[in-house]
Amino acid sequence: MKRPTLQQRIGPRALARSLAWLRICAIAGQSAAVLVCALWMKLDIPLLPLMVGIGLLAVFAVFAAWRLTQPWPIRQWETILHVAVDTLVLGYLLYFTGGASNPFITLLLMPIALSAAALPVGAVFMVAGLAGIAYLVLLFCYVPLPAPMHGTTPGGFSLHVVGMGVNFVITALLLGFFINRLARAVRLQQMEVQRVRERALRDEGILAIATQAAGAAHELNTPLSTMRTLLPELRREHAGDALLGEDLALLEGQVDRCRTILREMVAFGKAQLSQESELLTLTHFIHGCQERFQLLRPEADLQLTVDEEAKHIVLRTPPGLRHALLNLLNNAADASALNQSQVVALTVHRDGGWLELIVSDHGPGFTPTGELAVLGQSHKKTGLGIGLALAEATAERLEGELTTNNTENGAQMCLRLPLSVIATS
Repeated sequence: MKRPTLQQRIGPRALARSLAWLRICAIAGQSAAVLVCALWMKLDIPLLPLMVGIGLLAVFAVFAAWRLTQPWPIRQWETILHVAVDTLVLGYLLYFTGGASNPFITLLLMPIALSAAALPVGAVFMVAGLAGIAYLVLLFCYVPLPAPMHGTTPGGFSLHVVGMGVNFVITALLLGFFINRLARAVRLQQMEVQRVRERALRDEGILAIATQAAGAAHELNTPLSTMRTLLPELRREHAGDALLGEDLALLEGQVDRCRTILREMVAFGKAQLSQESELLTLTHFIHGCQERFQLLRPEADLQLTVDEEAKHIVLRTPPGLRHALLNLLNNAADASALNQSQVVALTVHRDGGWLELIVSDHGPGFTPTGELAVLGQSHKKTGLGIGLALAEATAERLEGELTTNNTENGAQMCLRLPLSVIATS
């Protein structure tokens, strides 16, 4: 599921959405108030003009609701236009019900309060100006309320005072509810900004490591070539020493392995720069990762499970996906080794429009916080502590997610990726 953007959480769209809900509440409340006053309390108020005004507001409410469903962004001027329509309709209704002497005149403050939480200062002044002009006009131009409005109820209170009490309750509830929603949107915005900042710092660290790795690969190629040349000569010179010959053969194999890793690093860098994806079936991709992992960790016992439904999916394999999976498998093997186990499990299955790669180990599990490793910080005694950070970065780049949780036998890491991004149609 996609996270809401900052523009959706706070700003003109958020304010327009709050105004839409407030408009619906206003239509219901105004209709009820007019009908109660005209039909139940028998007050002499202009019923037809008032119902026409409420009807116009209802028509605009339908239009505003439709506008919120459209994909194009809501501009600041458009939000101010919505506020202007609401203010004009409210002023029209107040004109026929006593103007500024109506206890509900303070409802003109509602759009100002909401705008102050979501719009710039200039826009707030514009909204406040509209409300102020409406109030000034209603001070002098209005249809007076009928005389019974200033009479008393059986409890001794005038209807005007009762109306002020009802208005206070309505204003308090509406302001509390909608301001709380906008304040929550501000908090979410701050959390999103913090998350983006942390991701930028992490990506900057990964880029620094990649730069150093490229330089190291270039510098290591020369000494490795020298060792690859000298080791066969040393083996020939000491052909009679069987024990030394075995050690030299092992060193020669390790040098070849280092050269292979360096070549893969260069090929991976070129693939990243070209952004070319490799078309592979999921079966071939997983088996390639399995072979590579068993070459790197021959002591590990990898238990592989692939759903039949997912086997024939054709992947547009991004260059970083294979390395992300190998990092997870390598971390799982290290975790299992902490509990004197060599078992690592990889489960691959399709969940609707998502592909899930689940790696399980038999290690001690994650810390109670359940947080992914921070770049450069590792809870293991060996390793650089960047495996999970790199895997998480790959997941986010592919619009997926990396989640972790503890199980009865150890820990589990789930790399969840959308098929719409990594698979062919």
